[in-house]
Amino acid sequence: MAKLIYVTNVSLDGYIEDERGDFAWFPPDDDVFASHTSLLQSASTLLYGRRLYEFMAVWETDATLAAQSDLWADFATAWQAAEKVVYSTTMTAALTANTTIDRHFDPAAVRELKDAATSDITVGGANLAAQALNAGLVDECQMYVWPTVLGGGKPAFPIDARADLELIDEHRFGNGVVLLRYRPAGLSR
Repeated sequence: MAKLIYVTNVSLDGYIEDERGDFAWFPPDDDVFASHTSLLQSASTLLYGRRLYEFMAVWETDATLAAQSDLWADFATAWQAAEKVVYSTTMTAALTANTTIDRHFDPAAVRELKDAATSDITVGGANLAAQALNAGLVDECQMYVWPTVLGGGKPAFPIDARADLELIDEHRFGNGVVLLRYRPAGLSR
């Protein structure tokens, strides 16, 4: 059975978006980017909410990104290769290949996906991750904590998410970012 991993960039005060809804508030860093790419290469399926999917779709729809560097090309290749499931009640057509749109998050379907998968699955987007956490589906949280205080915005964990977590690993990057890896308490994986 594959692991379902919630992965996100988060400010020191716990936000994944600023008050304007912007995801891109952190400066680019090759080491952090390479870490994201490594995680992406280990995943066969990416679960997204609509907004995050639309933000990430440029890795397939804008070829100039991959042309900027080998590092960016590796990320684009991994992103394009993964199956993507987008949960949206408003989206009518996918923007990218290997993409399925589901109208609502179905914990039983995600459990079946995990059981059948041979590679890990990531979930992105705080609301979607909260649903997966509340359903007991998340095996690991990987939080890239940036040394930035946003003062407001969308929290990494909405107020309806409840989970006790155990720290399983941490990694400091040269730019001050810390990758914290947690698993739900009592999970022995």
